[in-house]
Amino acid sequence: MGEFLSFLGSNLSDFWVNTGFANASWGNLAMLIIGCFFIYLAIKKEFEPMLLIPIGFGMLIGNMPFNLDAGLEIGIYEEGSVLNTLYQGVTSGWYPPLIFLGIGAMTDFSALISNPKLMLVGAAAQFGIFGAYMIALLIGFEPNQAAAIGIIGGADGPTAIFLSSKLAPNLLGAIAVSAYSYMALIPVLQPPIMRLLTTKKERVIRMKPPRVVSHTEKVIFPIIGLILTTLFVPSGLPLLGMLFFGNLLKESGVTRRLATTASGPLIDTITILLGVTVGASTQASQFLTWNSVFIFTLGAFSFIIATASGVLFVKIFNLFLNKNNKINPLIGNAGVSAVPNSARISQVVGREYDPTNYLLMHAMGPNVAGVIGSAVAAGILLGFLL
Repeated sequence: MGEFLSFLGSNLSDFWVNTGFANASWGNLAMLIIGCFFIYLAIKKEFEPMLLIPIGFGMLIGNMPFNLDAGLEIGIYEEGSVLNTLYQGVTSGWYPPLIFLGIGAMTDFSALISNPKLMLVGAAAQFGIFGAYMIALLIGFEPNQAAAIGIIGGADGPTAIFLSSKLAPNLLGAIAVSAYSYMALIPVLQPPIMRLLTTKKERVIRMKPPRVVSHTEKVIFPIIGLILTTLFVPSGLPLLGMLFFGNLLKESGVTRRLATTASGPLIDTITILLGVTVGASTQASQFLTWNSVFIFTLGAFSFIIATASGVLFVKIFNLFLNKNNKINPLIGNAGVSAVPNSARISQVVGREYDPTNYLLMHAMGPNVAGVIGSAVAAGILLGFLL
């Protein structure tokens, strides 16, 4: 009987050592709370649920405590584990181009084609990226790390992941979560900046209706766009190539099945895998550091600079336009590449001051230009720093 009790006690002890209770830390608890908060924001507040639910649940998966010495091969950073295998799409940088393929297949570039000067608004918003890059350098981050942090200002999660996987893989988790967090918080962050930087008179500017864009123009645009952008920035080819390819699938009119697959099942599947693995990569030991605090702070500055740059650029640009061709500065916020959320914010804020003024169709111009602009900016940074 004594031997049996000893045997039972020994096995129970071994069992306890391998439970999550025995291996839990305050860091795990903190990250589990953050994960639940992300899920709450997604469900209750409807802040980017397609992103925050996978990321939030991924945080729960990645921060469930276990015995690292047991050789269970279940952690995302344990080579050979299922999560680690799925995470290769993030660390190797092939999830983001597939996301861009789906974005291209969903995006209508008509607003930009009909009013090409809106491309400048999208370009102006990229100042946030380079502004945050310089601030990060001043704080003491290495150039590669500063560039990866700065890209958060583009409000483009896939681009942030792609760039950080190349330049600062050790900061990838914090950068990815920061980028997607600020994308989700666009309805909270952008309107105050837009109101602060515009006058009531500017907010009610009515823009000319965009002209009708022909089918030929829509087909030619992705071809010319790819050639021009990648000739200048070859390092942006993985993102820009897939973006314009997806758009050609959509606009050609003869590849509807491929376009439907790219814009539906494919991008949905990759979004799930990307969100869960990025969330799981935020293990407390890797994520709860001072670097993460700095990254979230710099990401906020980057996003604020990007939004303000777009709005201020339109105000300055209007000085050189005649009265009938003025641009409403409220669409300046749409220069960040969170499609179509930032364009919707332009519409919502604009209708607060003139319920009959429809800015959405105009805001989509700089919005899609921002997608191209952030990929070009990432390519420029890669070209200089790799």
